[in-house]
Amino acid sequence: MAKPVDLELKKAFIELQLKMVETSEKIQVIDSQIEVLKRVLQHVDITQREISTFPPATKTYESVGRMFLLTDLDEVKNNLKTRKSQLSTRITELENNTQYLEKNLKESEDNIREMVQQRKEQSDAKSN
Repeated sequence: MAKPVDLELKKAFIELQLKMVETSEKIQVIDSQIEVLKRVLQHVDITQREISTFPPATKTYESVGRMFLLTDLDEVKNNLKTRKSQLSTRITELENNTQYLEKNLKESEDNIREMVQQRKEQSDAKSN
């Protein structure tokens, strides 16, 4: 004869499944954002290397929307450094967020395992 389904346990499994799906989607979005930011960071690095080879009197232009403004070479270098530090900070924040989501998901799975174990122990105690 089939054992009766524990509704509380079934509900917990459904909630965990929903949470796992949501968390994995969030992690995928964050991972794609990290990849985009890493590509932008790589572009900034390449630009910095190329600009560092320019003589100090070189005319440089910086894009602002759809136009380009004549900008001092040192200012362009400073803007690139600032952009690089902002990108690095944002990447670190996103990676920390991913770690938090993964940790939270793991804790939920552990809680479900613990609940299943308790139910199993209770049913074993009742049958004895």
